[in-house]
Amino acid sequence: MKCALRILQQGSGSIERGTSLLGSHAFSTSRLAAQTFHGRRYTSIAASKLQFGQPVYETHPHLLNIGEVTPGIAALEYAYRRSNLASKLPKNSIAIVAASEVKFRSGAVFYEFHQDSNFFYLTGFNEPEAVAVIGKIDGENEHEFHLFVRPKDAKAERWEGPRSGMDAAIDVFNADETGDINRLEELLGPIVEGASEIYTDLLTSPTTTNLFSRFFSNPAPKAESLAKLLKSSVVKPLKPIINDIRVFKSDAEVANMRKAGQISGRVFTEAMKQAWTAEKDLGAFLDYRFKQQGCDISAYVPVVAGGKHGSMIHYVRNDDILKDGELVLVDAGGQYGGYITDITRTWPIAGKFTPAQKDLYNAVLSTQRACIALCRASATVSLDKLHDIAESTLRDQLIQLGFELPGSRGLEALFPHHLSHYIGLDVHDTPGQSRKASLQAGQCVTIEPGLYIPDSPDYPAHFRGMNVRIEDSVCVQEEHPLVLTTEAVKEVEDIEALRD
Repeated sequence: MKCALRILQQGSGSIERGTSLLGSHAFSTSRLAAQTFHGRRYTSIAASKLQFGQPVYETHPHLLNIGEVTPGIAALEYAYRRSNLASKLPKNSIAIVAASEVKFRSGAVFYEFHQDSNFFYLTGFNEPEAVAVIGKIDGENEHEFHLFVRPKDAKAERWEGPRSGMDAAIDVFNADETGDINRLEELLGPIVEGASEIYTDLLTSPTTTNLFSRFFSNPAPKAESLAKLLKSSVVKPLKPIINDIRVFKSDAEVANMRKAGQISGRVFTEAMKQAWTAEKDLGAFLDYRFKQQGCDISAYVPVVAGGKHGSMIHYVRNDDILKDGELVLVDAGGQYGGYITDITRTWPIAGKFTPAQKDLYNAVLSTQRACIALCRASATVSLDKLHDIAESTLRDQLIQLGFELPGSRGLEALFPHHLSHYIGLDVHDTPGQSRKASLQAGQCVTIEPGLYIPDSPDYPAHFRGMNVRIEDSVCVQEEHPLVLTTEAVKEVEDIEALRD
């Protein structure tokens, strides 16, 4: 069945399997034998009795609501995303995206799996070794969705856990057609041959680490023939198109990010109430409480930087002691339903700011407030423009505190990173997206000014060695910003009151 928006209703307690007929459009696969593609059957199975490679409502009603494919995101929204992508493709063209591979630490010991963000955004499928093909048919956004996955395998699943399998590719993830990923070359060849243009990043990204990329590095004859097939076609990058879609967040995406921000912000405030003596203990507390309070995992490796370590932007060793009289800079956040939050707070390890710490902290805080206030579409500012405003504000604040900042680059040593980046499924979402375009409603960004004062005679003695960064996740709206992480306190008075 091929349509602009086709959804199987979930949550009835069973999975209904019907039929799906192949069409005769430009990239039709009807020439293949009937058994090549996995079609629908007339059966009814209680989904609660089945096992899947990820939570579904019938097996995990404590995690998902009726109709959701992943927490907070309904099947209808995933279909809309594919439809939206199809609307931006030429007729009879296809987009190919692949799942991530499992990465191994050593031998059979693997890292925690993290799905490719574009693949997850379009499918909601959270297993490795899968390929999605979205083909533009006729009309503005009419398309066909192929999802090639690992078949069910009792022996493998005893070791690795359940797989969703090909039935679920259709019945849960709403693919029009599916097939065994191990037969990818056979199944994908006719689709590629019939496509007028192919949109994918699998040939252009040297860092791609998914199953499909192996076809272009594996010297096996089948792999070489598939690589030749794609390379002889009209291949164009998918990244610019998918970035322009993903940079605008739906209400459901913002809700997921708000939930992650709310949980994470409250955990930050809990952490500030306590006296910590080791970076690793504080980091372990954050990771545990993010998960215990409702996030799925930590969104990224946290920075827990006491004293001088705060000058290193991505310090993640987190193995030193915390000393009274110094500041601790913590950059961390939780993830919910695949969506991250990004928070940085800096506070005195002893619970009270010294006068100099308070002055430097307020210089950063006032800058952050001014920049957040401009995170609205009506302000017509870009992230680069906001960065310029932050630099100007920080410079003025530092001069008032007695700093001498000669030349136009005098601030760079004290504020070496950009003010902002996009956020969403990734901490640095939609990589390559321009920071020069004006912010628009629905975009989500961080605002994170910082000051890192070297222990150098070039700077006032009472500020040397201090490092402050304050960061919030913000959703741009038309007339005012929506701060997603407001539960993490940041006013001096509020931080100090936590230890009273």
